[in-house]
Amino acid sequence: MNTGSAPCEATRLREWATGIWTAEAPLRFYGIPFGTRMTVVRLGDGSLLLHSPVALSAALRAEVDALGPVRHIVSPNKLHHLFLGAAQAAYPAARLHVPPGLVEKRPEFGTARVLGDAPCAAWASVLDQLVVRGSRAMQEVVFLHRASRTLIVADLCEHFGRHSPALTRAVARVARMYGRPRMPPDWQLTFTDRAARRATFERLLAWDFDRVILAHGAPLQAGAKAVFEREYAWALA
Repeated sequence: MNTGSAPCEATRLREWATGIWTAEAPLRFYGIPFGTRMTVVRLGDGSLLLHSPVALSAALRAEVDALGPVRHIVSPNKLHHLFLGAAQAAYPAARLHVPPGLVEKRPEFGTARVLGDAPCAAWASVLDQLVVRGSRAMQEVVFLHRASRTLIVADLCEHFGRHSPALTRAVARVARMYGRPRMPPDWQLTFTDRAARRATFERLLAWDFDRVILAHGAPLQAGAKAVFEREYAWALA
């Protein structure tokens, strides 16, 4: 959902687990305050991966730089591209990695590496990855941080409830998402390739995860595997 009006300055980094940090930023989509979140992962060689970058204020960039050199920048789906160019300008030596479909939308990223199901060698010791297939509209690349049993997603799962702004809560109720961490219903309706959808979610639900960092809404701090098994049962039908 990284489209719409530009957000205000991001918050500072927060440590999620050993080797993972997040930074949140305000973001409105069609006037609705959904917020967004960047994830920073330390790789085996000590370098950093930026997942779904947000606007890098001087303070936030200083915190990132203190953790190590940024060598990889990842856009997880073709909606999360708003700050790719700025991140690439800030870290020109970093390799840009994009999902299927983004280069067609943003040709200026034509030299980027298109992500697939096999993790890049640079992070294979730390992260697993998977392309969510089955939708005619969008493919998202999701990641598993093995050591912390954390799933890292963008729009695959969104979580709005009491913690959300009033307008967002109202929209979440209409979408039957209030208090239910799940895929937005408009995206769910596009998963018409049953075989591809089922294969994807069988693999995803076989992963060993207990927590989820997501881009929009509150992360899932524990018990996420059971939540996904319940909320994504439709994908296995």
